Formats: sequence, C-alpha cells, structure tokens
Amino acid sequence: MKLTALTAAFALAGTAAFTLAGTAAFAAEKTLDIGVSDALTGGAAVYGLPQANAVKMAAKEINAGGGIKVGDDNYMLNVIAYDDKANPTEASNAVRKLIDRDGVKYILGFCCSGATGAVASFIENEDAVMLVGNAAERSITTREIPNLTRTRPPADYTGAAAGTFVAEKGHKRVAVLGALDVGFYASYVDAFEKELNKAGGEIVTRESFGLKDRDMSPQLTKIRAQEPDAILVVGYVEPAAFIYRQAVELGIDVPRYGFTSGSEEQFLRVATSEQMEGVWDLRPTELTLLSASENGIAYHANYSADYGIAPSPSSPYAYDQTYALKDAIEAAGTVDDTAAVASALRELAVPDEVVMQYLPVDGKMFDPNGQAYTSNGAFQWQSGNWVFVQDLPSDAAAYSAFLSTID
Repeated sequence: MKLTALTAAFALAGTAAFTLAGTAAFAAEKTLDIGVSDALTGGAAVYGLPQANAVKMAAKEINAGGGIKVGDDNYMLNVIAYDDKANPTEASNAVRKLIDRDGVKYILGFCCSGATGAVASFIENEDAVMLVGNAAERSITTREIPNLTRTRPPADYTGAAAGTFVAEKGHKRVAVLGALDVGFYASYVDAFEKELNKAGGEIVTRESFGLKDRDMSPQLTKIRAQEPDAILVVGYVEPAAFIYRQAVELGIDVPRYGFTSGSEEQFLRVATSEQMEGVWDLRPTELTLLSASENGIAYHANYSADYGIAPSPSSPYAYDQTYALKDAIEAAGTVDDTAAVASALRELAVPDEVVMQYLPVDGKMFDPNGQAYTSNGAFQWQSGNWVFVQDLPSDAAAYSAFLSTID
C-alpha cells in the first residue's frame, strides 16, 4: 500500500515536472516590432544609416540568442526603419507613422539634434519609449521626459574636456571653423572656449560653414590672416574633411583639432591620409578599432561582414541602446507597459554587450535625466588610422548633477 502511494506520488511529480519542462521547452515565440527614425539619406546619413544598421545587427543577435524573454514568451525583434533625413518635420512624421500606423512602442536611432528635439517635444504624451543615439544637443535630456533616454553624452560635456586638452598643449590663439548654426556644435565650442580662457587662451575668430559647403577657402583665408596657433573644426564629416584637405592646400601649418566622429573610410573619400596626418578628434571615447574593447572588435568585424563597410565610430550608440532596451523589457517583465519599461531603463546597470565605455552614475547606465555618459578621448590620425592617444577629463557624476539644475 505504501509502495503504491509512493509510486503514485512519483508519477504525479514526474507529470508535474514534465508539464513544467514542456512549458519551458515550448515557450511561445512572438514578434515585437521596434522602430528606427534616422537619417538614412542626405548629408547626415553618414551618422544615421550606420545607426539604423547597428539596431538591425543587434536585433539579429538578440533573435539568434532566443529573443527577449518575458514570462513564458520569447519575443523576436522586427525592425521597422524610416528615413527622417535629419529633418524635424520628417522625424515627427516618421515617429507618428511608427506609433499610429505600425503600433510601435519602442523607437530608436535619432542621430541629429534638430530632428530629435522635434520628437522629444511630444513623445512624453505617447505610449512609447524613445531611445536617442548620436544626437548631442544638451536640451534633449534637460526636459525631464520620463520615457526618453540617450546613450551619447551632451556636446558641452565633451567640449569642456577638449578645451582643457588644447590649453594643456600650450595653444593661446585658436581659430574655430564649424557648423555653428547647429546648437550642439555651438555648445561644444562655448564649453571649449570657457576652459581655454581659464588657461589664458582665446578664440581669435569663429567662422561658419553649412552642411552642403565644400569650398572652405574663403573661411580658411580669413583664419590664416588671424595667425592662430591652432584650428578647431566642429561639424559633419564630409565638410570637415574638405577643411582638413584645403588647409593643407593653402599652406596653413598649425595643429588641427576636431569634433566630428567620422571613420577612416569616410574621411578618405575626400582627403588623403597624408592630408589628414596629425589631425586630432576630441570626442567621446567611441569606436576606434585600434583601441577597441573585445566587444568593440567583435562589433567592428560583424558590422563589416554584414554591411561590407566599416562602422562609423558613433554607430554603437544605437547598438548599445538596443541591448539596453532588451534588458529593460526583461527587467520590467512586460512589452506592453511602456511606463514600466521606461522606469526599468532608469534603474539599469550597463549591459554586458555594449561597445562604448560608459561611466555609470550611482551604478546605473542612465542618470535620473535619462542620460548616459561615456569617457572622453583624444584621437589622432596616424598613418591612415584614428589612434586613441589618451583619456580626457570625464566627470559623469558632476555633469549629471549640473544637468539636473537646468530647466
């Protein structure tokens, strides 16, 4: 009698175990649509298209690993990408289409600040989460938008570090040539100038160029007349490459510093390696193959294999935000409750898979403003490659506290 009862108990336990195992083994596979709004064509596509590619690559990796796990369900990611051309109206329309027509709740990408700011102005009222990549205008994360996060640090965070670096090089008279009608480039220069002034230096002239400008000789001629001991170039990759090339052609032989975040391939479409030799790029510590982490080396190899071209240095911001979204959804335990996912993002540790070198604030990837921070770095063009030379000052906690004081 006891044996029969014991056998029955084992049989019941075995049935329960089989049922649980069967449930786990046959977890429902579902699809989660995520959106990308970015510059896929036009001048800003040098930033936007690599970001869209990075999201797709991360989604493919996540799907290969079993997707996003929520309860008994595994969600496979499907990426829907629209071209916003870095235009505020186009970006607003793209995001409206993603939310209203496609039913998307999670929207990534956003390489450029004007387009990003337009979407940020209404996203708080939507049942959606916005994850911003390369856009660097400070105001994006000063609006206390609970359903918005950003992986790239604001431009002035890096500009201040760059000003200190250039001052320590002994420069006293710096000429600026930049896309100064773009807010985040102007804020980089303002922060740069503040630190340069502290060390007794000055900006002797500020000259501007537009996104479509290619002949920079008028501005460079004016700069040469000022006899600066260094030039700072801030702006998009292609115009910056023309500046570096034409400065050499005009015989302007002073150190050249920049804030551009372009890859070797992007610069070499315009300038020769000899014309680029010695140029500095003072920027967040973004992807550079010669100084990449193990994750960065793998990212570079996989991206190059998938797309037949090397990734841009800033493209991992979008790759990293995709993994941050995965971890936040799994932590929240839902794909439907966007408020819970947005809250989970604020509490998230830096995911293991990220490429960029993030500096956590209070142990978290994003601060209370939804802002992430990387270290800053000085990169120099040496024999055809961007080479990481040294870290620049990067006090994420102090900047985060400052950011929280801005209305």
